Amino acid sequence: MAGIDTDRIAAAVAEILSAIGEDPARPGLDGTPQRVADAHLGYYSGVGVDPLGHLADPVPVDDATGDLVLVRDIEFVSTCEHHLLPFLGVAHVAYAPRQSIVGLGKLASVVDTLASRPQLQERLTEEIADALETGLDPRGVFVMIDAMQLCVSARGSRQRRSTTVTMAARGSFATPAGRAEIVALIGAPNG
Repeated sequence: MAGIDTDRIAAAVAEILSAIGEDPARPGLDGTPQRVADAHLGYYSGVGVDPLGHLADPVPVDDATGDLVLVRDIEFVSTCEHHLLPFLGVAHVAYAPRQSIVGLGKLASVVDTLASRPQLQERLTEEIADALETGLDPRGVFVMIDAMQLCVSARGSRQRRSTTVTMAARGSFATPAGRAEIVALIGAPNG
């Protein structure tokens, strides 16, 4: 992947292992620097990728399409840019179509692209909403993310079961009533 230098990452990981008093050449660790470097190709695959590309070919529709498109429980993994530790959870993404819709998998692709870079959950939520607003020109957009932050659960206060919820709303969903309706639908049982 262009832009990700796995040789430099492997060298940096070997240096970290040495800095904590480990021998990066010992059995068990001897391949770790390269494995970590290779894993970073996936962790940061969204760096430099425009999420609007996933929304490039929307399907034109008339106003009879419906009031709401909601995809719940889009799983993602991202990396907190403060400690380079993962945060993972689900995104719930909704929009009110105006003149176009997009394949439902495209919404998950937008989430994945924006999550696959050093990130903050608060910014990720806003960036997903902004991408949908720009790419689809809907009447409204709503994004809710519920995620576990490993920088909270594995270090510092060590709150292992806590999650963080962030929301972003645009257009017709920016009102308290609009948000409440979608939050209720997100929490409704599946099936």
